[in-house]
Parts: sequence; C-alpha cells; structure tokens
Amino acid sequence: MRRKGIKDQVAVIGMGCTRFAEHWDKSVEDLLVEAAYEAFADAGVEPTDIEACWLGTFTSGLAGLTLSGPLKTQYLPVTRVENMCATGSEAFRNACYAVAAGAYDMVLAIGVEKLKDSGYSGLAVTGPDSDGTAPDITAPAAFSFLAPAYFNKYGLDSEQGKEVLARIAWKNHRNGSLNPKAQFRSEVPIESILKSPTVAAPLGIMDCSGVADGAAAAIIVRAEDAHKFRKDPMYVKALTIAAGPGDGRLRQDFDFTSIRENVWAAKDAYQQAGITEPRKQISMAEVHDCFTPTELVIYEDLGFSERGQAWRDVLNGVFDLEGELPVNPDGGLKSFGHPIGASGLRMLYEMWLQFQGKAGKRQLDNPKIGLTHNLGGFPWQCVSFISIVGKEIG
Repeated sequence: MRRKGIKDQVAVIGMGCTRFAEHWDKSVEDLLVEAAYEAFADAGVEPTDIEACWLGTFTSGLAGLTLSGPLKTQYLPVTRVENMCATGSEAFRNACYAVAAGAYDMVLAIGVEKLKDSGYSGLAVTGPDSDGTAPDITAPAAFSFLAPAYFNKYGLDSEQGKEVLARIAWKNHRNGSLNPKAQFRSEVPIESILKSPTVAAPLGIMDCSGVADGAAAAIIVRAEDAHKFRKDPMYVKALTIAAGPGDGRLRQDFDFTSIRENVWAAKDAYQQAGITEPRKQISMAEVHDCFTPTELVIYEDLGFSERGQAWRDVLNGVFDLEGELPVNPDGGLKSFGHPIGASGLRMLYEMWLQFQGKAGKRQLDNPKIGLTHNLGGFPWQCVSFISIVGKEIG
C-alpha cells in the first residue's frame, strides 16, 4: 500500500508544554490551559483565531467538553481522540490532515493526561472483552519478554544484556537532567540502575518509564501561510500510524525481537518523507521508551541500527546527545514522564525547541530532520505512530 501523505503541506507555528510531574495541585483543566496558552503566545495568535481543536486523552476526560470548558471556546468543533499511548500523536495527525484538506486555516492539537489522582501506580483502564485465552499480564511483564529474546538471539549473556539496558536508562536520565520540564531531572549512575529492585525480570524499576500528569499543544496552519506568523515554522514531512492485526502471540515466527507495527509504520513514513537512509538523514529522534528493551528493539525496527547491532551501538554512544543520531534528547518517557495523552505532542515539542535553538544545555548542532515515534499496546498487539518533521521545506 502506498500512501501519498501530506509532505510540506502543513506547518506548526507554535507549541506549548507543561512540566510533566505529579501535579497534585493542578487539574486537567489547569494543564490544558497552561499548554494551550503557551502555544498561543509562542505563535503570536489569539485563542479566537483557532477554528477547530483535536483533543487527545486516554482516561482524563470525555468528549470535546473536556477542552471547550477550560478554554471557553465559543462553539468550535472539538474532537476527542484516543489511540492508547499514541493518543497525543493521533490528535496531531488528525489536526494536520484537516488543515491539509482545506477544511480549516488554523487548528489546535492538544493532549492531556492526569494519572496520579487515580491512586494507582500505573494505568487503571478496562481492557476490551476477550474469549478468555488472552494472557492477563502487566505492561512491564509484557515488554520484559523483549530482553531475553534479544539477548538469546544475538548472543549476549544476561549480565552483558543488563548493562546494555542500563546504558539506555542512563542516557535518558542524563538528557532529562538538562531539561527543566522533565519529571525526573537527576542523572542516575549506571551502578544504581543495575541494582534497582526487580519489577519483571530482567527489568528493574529503572528500566521502566514514570507515570506523570501533563499536557502539550501545537498550532497548525497550511505551509503556505506559516510565514505570516513566524520565520521559523516546523514543517510536517510524514504522518503514519499502523494498527496491527493482533496475531503476534499466535505466530510461530514472532520471536519478540521486533515489533511488526514499528516496521510497517517506519516503511510508510520514510516513503512519504523521502527518507532512504534514516541513520544518516535523520538528525534526532524521540522514541517510545516505555521500557529500556523497547527502545533497544525500536532502534532496529526503525532502521537506526542493523539487525543484531543495536546493543553495540548503544554501548558505543551512537544514540547519546553527542552521538551520531541522538535519541530522546529531552529525556524520553523514562525521564520526561509519560502522561498518555500528552506524550506524542511532547515529543514534537522537543523537535520544535531543537529546530529553533531553544533546547538549552541539550541543544544539538543545527538539526534539520526529526522523527517521533509512539507505541501503544503490547509487543504482539499494538499501534505504532511515526511523524517526520523538518526545519525547511523540501
């Protein structure tokens, strides 16, 4: 299947993002207002300039009223979307296509999640009905299967494998320590990561992303109109989401060293954007590091590393802030936090800051092309989203 996409047809002219944290003193409404008004100010527009809104939230609100109330939008269309951990990305994708279609001139995409008030340490959601044969398993346990499968296939012993995973967590916490909006803002020594209490072997606490509250927002216009608002917009090169058939756990050839939806999404996004050598052409990436082995597998699924070589690339610093292809320069889910509905837009917010040279101590040297990746579900049954954005048209 070939999707033509909307390369360079729409652009972002403003973004906003709250700090991701345990916001016991803030409501969903507070977070939405903070992110939206930062985006309005960044774009130099008024709330009344917005013609339609897309709201992404997993569990923190129902219908468009979740947004129209706090922002006091005057009878604008507000569409509430959900796509598991790709919810914020889905809001952005739908908003971009609406502008590209010519239905609106300026729209708002916004994502929010308020998880900490639930009283649970993880996601408190009801799964779909099943025939009773599906495994009843936690997210850490499900993604823990990736680690021994990868180690066994590519000849790493358990100690060496744990060091690779710890190196990924160390990198993301190091990057997050440079980010004032991150949930966790301290470097963590590799030795401490290796000694962290086990959650789902071989994963320890430090292999798992945090649970946070937060919101992020983007204002989108047609590319031809972007320079009416600013000289440095961010252009959308590709948007794709792959929803799998859910049969991975039933297939004999599914070995937990690759997530098929990632591969399909990457192939489609690269085709839309004209990317043929992702490791060389992409300047930076934000990927869905819900757990450290997930990030390891993503490197190979997205073509950043050859099959069986990602672990070496990790140890060689390829994906460090100073490396050949920086991944999760803002700290990723691991350090920035993971309020489900906001994470995809938060990733785009980092692209936005980097392109404008406003990323502070984690600023990269003249990035031109960025990729964001979200994954929702389990390794054998998920949705995978990829966006490719750029500093320039072409």
